[in-house]
Amino acid sequence: MSLTVPRVVEAVSPPDALRAHVAATALRPSGTGTVGLELERHVVDVRAPRRRVDWDRLTSLVAGFVPPAGSRLTLEPGGQVELSTPPGDLVATVAGLEQDATAVDALLASDGLVALATGLDPVRAPVRVHPGSRYRAMEAHFDAVGHHLDGATMMASTASLQVNLDAGPTAGWADRLAHVRRLTPVLVALAATSPLRHGVPTGAVCGRQEVWGRLEPGRCRASGDGSDPVAEWVEFAFAAPVMFVRVQASGEFAPVREHVPFADWAAGRVLLDDRRPGTDDVDAHLTTLWPPVRLRGFLELRFLDAVPAALRPGLAAVVTTVVDDPVAAGAAAEAAEPVADRGADAVRFGLADPALRRAALGVLAAATPRVDPSLVAAVHAWTELLAAGRSPADLVTDRFRADGPDACLTAEDLR
Repeated sequence: MSLTVPRVVEAVSPPDALRAHVAATALRPSGTGTVGLELERHVVDVRAPRRRVDWDRLTSLVAGFVPPAGSRLTLEPGGQVELSTPPGDLVATVAGLEQDATAVDALLASDGLVALATGLDPVRAPVRVHPGSRYRAMEAHFDAVGHHLDGATMMASTASLQVNLDAGPTAGWADRLAHVRRLTPVLVALAATSPLRHGVPTGAVCGRQEVWGRLEPGRCRASGDGSDPVAEWVEFAFAAPVMFVRVQASGEFAPVREHVPFADWAAGRVLLDDRRPGTDDVDAHLTTLWPPVRLRGFLELRFLDAVPAALRPGLAAVVTTVVDDPVAAGAAAEAAEPVADRGADAVRFGLADPALRRAALGVLAAATPRVDPSLVAAVHAWTELLAAGRSPADLVTDRFRADGPDACLTAEDLR
């Protein structure tokens, strides 16, 4: 089933209630200091690395498994395994994620599988294995609107470490979002682990973010300049194209194969499934918006590649500290200011760019004295890596040059 030619009807004003709903769910007034982490990793069969793991095999393996520290375990369209921690203080959240990731590693190993922590699958073609109607509809939408390869890659071949942070007090929302955006290029460069795709270099150390940068700008670009985050988010959401609709008669998702801004559906200029949207439709639409920072009541930082386990606690600690700790935030902002408008260079060159490397070292220096003592060693691991003239992307490139592309799928230092 698909929704290919929406029915056009007489235009009416968009319901204020739908806009109010989007605004109410964008940001929630809060304190700061709570963090949630979402870790995606590629699943690889060590006996047949180039073959995607069968969906039934994955679901049978994880059925009934409960991560010991309370994370939620889900599977992504390409079979990536994702852990989403409950929110908590930084130390407890990092420890919980590592405990659950270790448990998942043991579960996968029991069936000859490993979890690869790079931003892009370095070798395998992007193939959806998840059979759900949401992902079938998503795939069909991207195919219809001219984003077949990037859409498939995003769905099946990307993995990230998402850091979810409190929105903070209402009066500080614009400044807080502006601060995160100022830091984004240097943090993208710091975390980049995706220099390979299809077994060859992509030409960008953060090939994952390069994919996001091309993919349907109306849903994946930043939502305004940040001066009024909630109002801008509402306008972004209403301008973004509808990807799919849950058909009321069947409960299945059906793709929208034409460019239909949500505002047109809400206003009744277009009917999908022969109706206008309700709040459930708004909520489903919001899950298809993927700017670098998504507003979900809190700030969802989506621009970090997945990084190997040895670097993961330090990355979470640095990002959280340079946003939430006022002293670290001030020093990090100063360090990042010279490269704050160099997002494209961060994606292409990463820490090979001298200015971005200096900024990254400055951000690490800002965070180190302000993190909890239990995480200082994890941050030092990053400082030592950069001081040696290296980066996480180099770990992938070096393995590729030494042992070939297949080795990148199963290398222990990339897990």
